[in-house]
Amino acid sequence: MLINPNGFREYDARWLYKEEIDLSGIESLGKGLGTQVINHTKKLNPRIIVGQDYRSYSEEIKFALKKGLISTGCYVEDIGLALSPTVYFAQFELDADAIAMVTASHNENGWTGVKMGIEKGLTHAPEEMNELKKITLNQNFIKGVGNEKKIKDFNQIYIKDLIKKNKLKKKIKAVVACGNGTAGVFAPEILKGIGCEVIELDCNLDFNFPNYNPNPEDLKMLHAISKCVKENKADIGFGFDGDGDRVGVIDNRGQEIFSDKIGLLIARNLSSKFKKNKFVIDVKSTGLFLKDKVLLKNQCKTIYWKTGHSHIKRKVKIEKALAGFEKSGHFFFNKPVGYGYDDGINSAIQICHLLDNQDKNISKLLDELPVTFQSPTMAPFCKDEEKYLVVNNLIKEIKEIKNNKIEIDGQLIDEILTINGIRFSFKDGSWGLIRASSNKPSLVVVIESPTSDSRKNNIFKFIDELLKKTGKVGKYDQKI
Repeated sequence: MLINPNGFREYDARWLYKEEIDLSGIESLGKGLGTQVINHTKKLNPRIIVGQDYRSYSEEIKFALKKGLISTGCYVEDIGLALSPTVYFAQFELDADAIAMVTASHNENGWTGVKMGIEKGLTHAPEEMNELKKITLNQNFIKGVGNEKKIKDFNQIYIKDLIKKNKLKKKIKAVVACGNGTAGVFAPEILKGIGCEVIELDCNLDFNFPNYNPNPEDLKMLHAISKCVKENKADIGFGFDGDGDRVGVIDNRGQEIFSDKIGLLIARNLSSKFKKNKFVIDVKSTGLFLKDKVLLKNQCKTIYWKTGHSHIKRKVKIEKALAGFEKSGHFFFNKPVGYGYDDGINSAIQICHLLDNQDKNISKLLDELPVTFQSPTMAPFCKDEEKYLVVNNLIKEIKEIKNNKIEIDGQLIDEILTINGIRFSFKDGSWGLIRASSNKPSLVVVIESPTSDSRKNNIFKFIDELLKKTGKVGKYDQKI
């Protein structure tokens, strides 16, 4: 059995297949998850929804996972090719006890993984991942007699549910890009169904991902959508990741809108209808939420929290917040808007409603927000076994810089937030973030300045120098 312990990450399980995990390792993961679900639910035969994304090896991964689950006594209900939100929805619709979605999300080919959850609408938190890791690696498995059944055509139930609740009044012309990933089976049909005129871009399934990786933070994907929006004079462009729980947005001018600013536009729209509410956003997100005049007028509160879909949706539930937004494109809508989980297509639908309710195009709505200069999310390589120690040392170093009143681009650090790595802010509203990636051997770096592009770049140079000095940080996936 091959199973690298580092694959048990903060809230997902991810490995390079077959370098870090083999099929017997996946089977053991299934046994571990089945044991954990039985322990939590106190049921001999809990029902577990299982699905998989469109990668060349996802079916064989799923087969091994199911074999492990069934051996513990679990009743597996397999919905087949699916998005992560389809599996989340199925747990509500079929009233199941847990879910297991075989996906490596936006990671490159070669990666595999599983998104897991027991409580409806939530996925594993770090405590549950550590528990699962111990059960699996120590092979403390329950033995039982389970079974399996195929749930046919469940995708259509999910598709029809989103369409029936979200009909538009006016026609919106939308470019829909799926990077040849799984969302291609779902997003065009749903957006056409609610009333959009859809221009499809790379929506045919191809597990080689021949054009670009399906990742709405990938600049190559965003540039392709931008080109298509301009050529077709579209109202908006949407880009979905490999398992359909995230969306990236291009405006009618062909310009990328970082998802945190889309989140702010949606929050403004929702706050007018649902006053005195809360919104949860991740530490990578824009600082504009805190001082936004519309949110303040509607007496809404913003809470910054840890990056990661599991962290944000759990915090949304605990705080009874109306919605949560991540810069990566994960949006979470609580009741009455949604079930609390992240669904990239439902997020795109909410943006369509925003346009449907206003006599303004998306670029005009964006122009009404204060201008800020934002970096993309940058991920310099750092080994899994070293990244958290590197970040902890950087936290100490930046705290010393603040205490010693050392200036960065002529400014003193005004505030430090350490709930997830370190986010250090300045009086003018500029900030920088360094944190460890939750699902890859890398760090995460983000910068924003409301003052100037130059200030943004100078804060990046400061961070880059700190990282170089560690001697443990390598090449960036993308860089400003």
